[in-house]
Amino acid sequence: MKVVMEEFISFLEDPIFRAACFSWLLSQFLKSVIEIFKKKPHSAKELLISLFWATGGMPSSHSAVVSSICTSVGFRMGVTSPVFMVTLFYAFITIRDALGVRRAAGAQAKVINQLIDSLDGKIDSAIKPVKEIHGHRGPEVLVGIVLGFFLAVAFNSL
Repeated sequence: MKVVMEEFISFLEDPIFRAACFSWLLSQFLKSVIEIFKKKPHSAKELLISLFWATGGMPSSHSAVVSSICTSVGFRMGVTSPVFMVTLFYAFITIRDALGVRRAAGAQAKVINQLIDSLDGKIDSAIKPVKEIHGHRGPEVLVGIVLGFFLAVAFNSL
């Protein structure tokens, strides 16, 4: 049992883990603060959802996390290591998804929901709206990448 606890503590103290967690938490916190000033949440539930689960917005937490992992692995294992190559391409795929696929899916969902609203009462069947996933714009992704990079540098240099 002692070995398991030592391994767990070592895991929690790892700079890669800390950089990734802090990148996610800080980006979600910043996103929530920005949303508070933009939309003024009406309840504590809305605030908590914004803090821990909101998608889209400034900065991109997806981009922050993957860039911090990639940067941290580069620091720890070198940029020529196979693990760095995997994290680099994982970051590319995640960032591409945040910019393109998720954004397009969200735009399509918005149009579908508008269509559902226009059909309301005109057909006998009740149609539920689809979830609108919010992707990111370029500046949101760029700020996430920069945030994750600098947090990884900080956690791996201390």
